Amino acid sequence: MTSVDSNNSAGFTEEQEALVVKSWSLMKKNAGELALKFFLKIFEIAPTAKKLFSFLKDSDVPPEQNPKLKSHAMSVFLMTCESAVQLRKAGKVTVRESSLKRLGATHFKYGVADEHFEVTRFALLETIKEAIPEMWCPEMKNAWGEAYDQLVSAIKSEMKPSSS
Repeated sequence: MTSVDSNNSAGFTEEQEALVVKSWSLMKKNAGELALKFFLKIFEIAPTAKKLFSFLKDSDVPPEQNPKLKSHAMSVFLMTCESAVQLRKAGKVTVRESSLKRLGATHFKYGVADEHFEVTRFALLETIKEAIPEMWCPEMKNAWGEAYDQLVSAIKSEMKPSSS
């Protein structure tokens, strides 16, 4: 699996990075609202996904009013954008190792599976498409999709029980 991933990231072009960065700069001003839409779309597609979030499981607050959901959604959006820049500069996702280990352990602990990552990918791309329809094109979809896939690949490589 790693050999396939490294081949893909080597092909992350300057154009792809530019598409992600340019579209992100347009979406940034509404990032909080878009991030929330993004996760509400996930729950619409896969309602059981709510159970994966400890802060939603026992909460009486509707998801769209949960501040922790908004901040989590923002971090996913931002990390995907940063992944695009890292792929271009380093040829791979270079999230700090400690962060990656934490992300991997957390996703492992809560039972996040491949299909959850797939639903999240679909929801992310749909959210971007709706946010900037005038810029949306196959190249844009591929650029964001590739950045997300590489980030997920890096997280999955660390999905094991926490050593702490």
